[in-house]
Amino acid sequence: MNKFIKPLAIGSFTAKNNLLLAPMAGITDTPFRIMCLKHGAGIVCAEMVSARGVDRENAKSLRMLQIDKREHPVSMQIFGSTPEDISSAARVAEIAGADIVDINAGCPVKKINKAGAGCVLIKQEKLLAEIVRAAVKAVKIPVTLKTRIGLTEGNFAGDKLAKIAENEGAAALVMHARYASKMHSGPADLDALAKVVAVCKIPVIGNGGIINLELANKMFETGVAGVMLGRGALGNPRIFEQIAAGKEEPPNPRQKASDYLAIIKENVKFYGEKTGLTRARKTTGYWLSGFPDASALRAEFMKITTLAEAEKLFSGIIK
Repeated sequence: MNKFIKPLAIGSFTAKNNLLLAPMAGITDTPFRIMCLKHGAGIVCAEMVSARGVDRENAKSLRMLQIDKREHPVSMQIFGSTPEDISSAARVAEIAGADIVDINAGCPVKKINKAGAGCVLIKQEKLLAEIVRAAVKAVKIPVTLKTRIGLTEGNFAGDKLAKIAENEGAAALVMHARYASKMHSGPADLDALAKVVAVCKIPVIGNGGIINLELANKMFETGVAGVMLGRGALGNPRIFEQIAAGKEEPPNPRQKASDYLAIIKENVKFYGEKTGLTRARKTTGYWLSGFPDASALRAEFMKITTLAEAEKLFSGIIK
């Protein structure tokens, strides 16, 4: 057993362990969240939902808030630029059954930033404080804040952001240990993350670049209460149970093919055949990485139009 693994208390909620699945747009949907929980994640975080979309009862936004009974504990992430939109969306997420509401103040995507949400809130400390305060007052379940150590390299803001989260009643802080300008490239700045932990009284969950057991343990050494994995779980949801066990195993093509087929089936069941297969193709490169003739296999899968064809394609590998 990994010495760093322990139950994680976030406000009134306690998860079985301190390994979390990060929110990833278009990826961390219900089928994938269920699979990650099955393979050892303590909490799964849903892909971010527009608070304004929820407030205006946008069908797509409301659909993204739907929670399957098999995917608890789940944190529902919302993004927005006003306290009113955030508080309204937080209430809807609570009613939908979320165990935790997470506020996104770290997304570096231009479309989100132009709307006044995501990482641009890092430089609007007063507004960010109002947003966190509004969410905390709106719901009874724990509220967390997910952000970054700063906007641009050398302009560390993690300590100020930690205090905002803490002072406004957030139950935990999720800190992506890269500057927003770095997007998702480069190593996590563990020294900066340690500075955040040192000044923050609420639990700090580290995030950014964890793709294996070694990097997870290095992040734990900063003193974080938990770690959140994103791309490290793509094509490898078993990474959670491996980190928990403290024993990493080399990729097994047969096992990966079996897991991939399982998620394809869940996608088809959840979305219908056409949409389910389309969504499964988004992460094909991760699932088939390391396979013999991976490029040919991927090209063949891209042509598939039915679940039966997918089962036939992968059955030869699984046997």
